[in-house]
Amino acid sequence: MRSLAERPVDPVVGVPVPHESAALHVTGTALYTDDLVARARDVLHAWPVQAPHAHARVLALCTGAALDVPGVVRVLTAADVPGVNDSGTKHDEPLFPEEVMFHGQAVCWVLGETQEAARLGAEAVEAGYEPLPSVLTLTEAIQAGSFQGMRPTVSRGDADAGLAASAHRFSGELELGGQEHFYLETHASLAHVDEAGQVFVQSSTQHPTETQEIVAHVLGLRSHEVTVQCLRMGGAFGGKEMQPHGFAAVAALGAVLTGRPVRLRLNRTQDITLTGKRHPFHARWEAGFDDDGRLRALRATLTSDGGWSLDLSEPVLARALCHVDNAYWLPDVQVHGRIARTNKTSQTAFRGFGGPQGMLVIEEVLGRCAPLLGLDPAELRRRNFYAPGQSTPYGQPVRHAERLHAVWHQLLERADVERRRGRIAAFNAAHPDVRRALAVTPVKFGISFNFTAFNQAGALVHVYKDGSVLINHGGTEMGQGLHTKMRQVAATALGVPLASVRLAPTRTDKVPNTSATAASSGSDLNGGAVKNACEQIRDRLAEVAARQLNIHPDDVRFVAGRVTGIGFHDRDIAFEDLVRDAYFQRVSLWAAGYYRTEGLHWDSSRMQGEPFKYFSYGAAVSEVEVDGFTGAYRLLRTDIVHDVGDSLSPLIDVGQIEGGFVQGAGWLTLEELRWDVSDGPQRGRLATQAASTYKLPSFSEMPEEFNVHLFEQATESGVVYGSKAVGEPPLMLALSVREALREAVAAFGPGGRSVELASPATPEAVFWAVREARRAEPAEQEPAGARAAPGPARPGS
Repeated sequence: MRSLAERPVDPVVGVPVPHESAALHVTGTALYTDDLVARARDVLHAWPVQAPHAHARVLALCTGAALDVPGVVRVLTAADVPGVNDSGTKHDEPLFPEEVMFHGQAVCWVLGETQEAARLGAEAVEAGYEPLPSVLTLTEAIQAGSFQGMRPTVSRGDADAGLAASAHRFSGELELGGQEHFYLETHASLAHVDEAGQVFVQSSTQHPTETQEIVAHVLGLRSHEVTVQCLRMGGAFGGKEMQPHGFAAVAALGAVLTGRPVRLRLNRTQDITLTGKRHPFHARWEAGFDDDGRLRALRATLTSDGGWSLDLSEPVLARALCHVDNAYWLPDVQVHGRIARTNKTSQTAFRGFGGPQGMLVIEEVLGRCAPLLGLDPAELRRRNFYAPGQSTPYGQPVRHAERLHAVWHQLLERADVERRRGRIAAFNAAHPDVRRALAVTPVKFGISFNFTAFNQAGALVHVYKDGSVLINHGGTEMGQGLHTKMRQVAATALGVPLASVRLAPTRTDKVPNTSATAASSGSDLNGGAVKNACEQIRDRLAEVAARQLNIHPDDVRFVAGRVTGIGFHDRDIAFEDLVRDAYFQRVSLWAAGYYRTEGLHWDSSRMQGEPFKYFSYGAAVSEVEVDGFTGAYRLLRTDIVHDVGDSLSPLIDVGQIEGGFVQGAGWLTLEELRWDVSDGPQRGRLATQAASTYKLPSFSEMPEEFNVHLFEQATESGVVYGSKAVGEPPLMLALSVREALREAVAAFGPGGRSVELASPATPEAVFWAVREARRAEPAEQEPAGARAAPGPARPGS
């Protein structure tokens, strides 16, 4: 393969183009999995029977009454499974459970001629349960010693000695909430069996290969007997990486048993109550600083709430531990991790995959300790940035650390931070009951799967005799613009106009053994594979062109649909003419491409190695206004400078940065999951089951002024056309909003005091924090030496 990063003359990558399905999206003609039902005949509809207990033993399932309901065709239970009754990859997620592990878990599924018939049939199923004790909160799990999976540790140096030698020591606790994916399209699958017995599943899935494998093992089949296709998704955010497999398996099982197509599409309440969320975390930390405000040591324990099964909790925790450092050098560090087992949905991947939770911990440390050290929080952060030549606690060199400093300084200048600070001080002096503040936070986020084997991809590229191009790759489109970028990569590699390239849906019989479209690696992996396939075809065409132009094949150039030679100004060949000539010379016009990320190694048992291809850098400054009477706040302005390398598609990248930031702000300030933790009959029930009770960010929560700038002259070597990932890193830029709220709360008090802020920092949480700040006494002069940060505040205390 040629240099991955080098771009030819007049590339199609780097050009701002609309999303490849934008017109279909806005006109409502884009098809999603559930839209395909109208094109099938005799479709059956699936409906779950959901258990009303957080933890219970299933004593009986009487399905006879359901079968008497008009339109009910069959009830699927564990007895119907011909293969393995498990929908996970760790064999801890029974598809039809004998023991209910969370409130609302599906114990069986009813198939009906209509969705209403299936619903009525599910209501008629008589299930008997023996309720069992349940564990719901992280506090309960820690007290009960309810844990699962690995207990990894990331360490360097001697944290105890570093803390002992620190001039200033602080400690604290933090509990941060989960997050519902709330994609626009809920989980959906449509399965049918063809005349040869091949099972074909249309699924809204980020990981078609794993969906294929789970469906196959539930049905007792081999993978080549199951094909999974993902046309497109209406959002996913990690929630369709592992979670779709069981739903696809239920639909496929119903299709095999009845001989009819089966559709399974969750309504919003079912989707929220049946599927996992972002992992909540609890963190306990102790940090040491020298007299100049530089971190000397950190010791912490992070406990994630994994829910009832492991799912992806282990790699999520590993990434959290690997991102506790964020952008900061930690000389002596020891961070322990553990996964709680609770009677909730099995928590799963969510944009950032544990990185946001780990980074929130260190930003909490710096945000709380800055006033105690007498330093501006932004200055404290800057002083602790990585410098060139330094490595992470797990041993990976922080390459291009100078970019972090450049991004930071460029942001401060573009956002006019110093002048705005003066205006904020004047505003606060004139408004005793309203306070404004701004905060600046950085991002350093590692890109690649921390499971090394997933860092590979394939592609299939066809060039037809008329010069048109069809590409198929292993990545899935969930609205993030991956297909748009892949079209641009193919057009650049072949030297043809973008309009000549069409993209086919992702399916397992075209590109096998795909990795999930996740870890922000979709463009890196699939782009490398598409480029490889296109270059194979181009090299063959160059041989044909060289004979016609009487030059060496290395001197042939493909630009904008014309084929010519170096320095030629008066002779070229139309791409479609060259393709036709190649066909008649029996030259292959299709290729299978492959790419594997080089230079990765990760020892998960030691938590050491170089798991990431590179780091994405960014920084954001956010300004907020807080009402001291109610805790309500406005996000006045956000400025972002973000490093995406040499952008493959600038419009797509800016959109991803804006969307990621807003989703992160939702997690940190608005979105609150609440379960019934009483001892009553509804214990374990998720109370926030709909948009009416679960608050999502909307236009009113957008920054009133929003400026996004792509960091320039940032080519990343060894990555397709010098680009960098953009899917997940921008979410963590929203930490600036939470830190701005902390500083606005502090402005209600006497200064020099540490402000604790709940996560999410809802208006209620901000109100309680403002009340505590107003009660605080002026800070006394502290002698040099150790002191403890204040303990957690409690509403009403």
